[in-house]
Amino acid sequence: MNLAGEFWQHKRCEWPRFFILMTIALNLAIIFFPNLMDPDMKKIAVIIGSLRKESWSRKLAKALIKLAPSSLQPEIVEIAQLPLYNQDPDDQNQPLKEWTAFREKMKNVDGFLFVTPEYNRSVPAPLKNAIDVGSRPYGKSIWNGKPAAVISCSPGAIGGFGANQHLRQSFVFLNVPCMQQPEAYISDISHLFDADLNIIKADTKEFLRKYMEAYAEWVEKITH
Repeated sequence: MNLAGEFWQHKRCEWPRFFILMTIALNLAIIFFPNLMDPDMKKIAVIIGSLRKESWSRKLAKALIKLAPSSLQPEIVEIAQLPLYNQDPDDQNQPLKEWTAFREKMKNVDGFLFVTPEYNRSVPAPLKNAIDVGSRPYGKSIWNGKPAAVISCSPGAIGGFGANQHLRQSFVFLNVPCMQQPEAYISDISHLFDADLNIIKADTKEFLRKYMEAYAEWVEKITH
């Protein structure tokens, strides 16, 4: 066999390995960097008001992520690690590392989805603290101008109405354009899921699907 023949014989042996490696690389890119495949996909921070591990808000948030349209990339952003806000470290230009990590992460998202219970007719303290941390230092708020939506839930009959409305008051000052309609107050949340956390009420599931579609449209409207 001449040199040219040996060269192409060697290359034919390398092609299968090349395609296998490229396939693996592509799959990893889809998993870890899904927005590279669709640059118009919007990153949405899902913020849960309750810190309880098995909270209904967390279960609802996970269900909403599954129901989100393909134009959204929702991801839960934890807030339990945030120390209570105190302006002194910011004034000394020594912000706590947990605050800095949270602020930097939130700067890179396109919108916010808040899923919260109601505590004493108001917003849970950890959620209010996260809002305060993100709003400072003054003039550098990570919330400013980004589209939001609020879903409140409760085992009771009014679906966390107080927390939902109280949170919206903060949005006015923070210049967060919050989706007005549809509103979402999920009552009787303790009977919404089966043992595998599937939504068992078909009408509620359809409402939540439409809610997420409406939010996707809201995000598109605000960010363009």
